Amino acid sequence: MTEIYVDGDACPVRDEVFKVASRLNLIVHVVSNGSRPIRPPGLPNVRMVVVGEGADVADDWIADRIGPADVCVTSDIPLASRCLAKGARAVAPYGRVWTGDNIGSALAGRSVAQHMREVGLVTGGPAPITKADRSRFLSVLDTALQAARR
Repeated sequence: MTEIYVDGDACPVRDEVFKVASRLNLIVHVVSNGSRPIRPPGLPNVRMVVVGEGADVADDWIADRIGPADVCVTSDIPLASRCLAKGARAVAPYGRVWTGDNIGSALAGRSVAQHMREVGLVTGGPAPITKADRSRFLSVLDTALQAARR
């Protein structure tokens, strides 16, 4: 059965995920390290998972459990890569679908941006999420879930 894994600490589309999952009767795992308190939605299909502190602990939890029929919602490129390697699908909150065709260049770009920050250059952060982003996210999430459920 398809399940949804949400990289929860900084996910701006949790409510959208909950609505889609409830409509399709799917389990959602919202995984966080507790650094930003997340209010449980009070839905029977949503599991709030708080892992220990530390780099990549939430990512490790997701990557250890996700399977080929599942979908991960994350903007974390290395986590998306790990999910793809397990045969799962991955989508970003801004409506990008992570695939084998685009994950390599995304990882390379992330590495370049990290190096730029290390040498003191400002690379900026993500833009605020827009209504168009949310709409695009809902579309790609629905497409990913339909493909995963086949």
